[in-house]
Amino acid sequence: MGIIKQHDKRTGITYVYESKSYWDKEKQMSRAKRTLIGKLDPETGEIIPTDGRHRAKKDPEEKDIDYKKMYTKLLKKYEAQEVLIESLKAEIQKLKENQ
Repeated sequence: MGIIKQHDKRTGITYVYESKSYWDKEKQMSRAKRTLIGKLDPETGEIIPTDGRHRAKKDPEEKDIDYKKMYTKLLKKYEAQEVLIESLKAEIQKLKENQ
């Protein structure tokens, strides 16, 4: 198990990985599994942890839920379903009358 630093020329960021070696039975050779630890800060040389998807971690408390917007959206869906149900009932009634 070791730590590997890999520099990305396009972005100029140095990523830090943890490398674990294992034996591959099929290919009869040693292989390595890398896990991203974080980025290397060029000024201080410290490792800044990342989640590996270039996204900042969000706190659940910071999430502001707009309940009014959610309610109006659900209400519109409900009204559309009611209109669809009524039209299907009318169509079923017409089909029954034609038989």
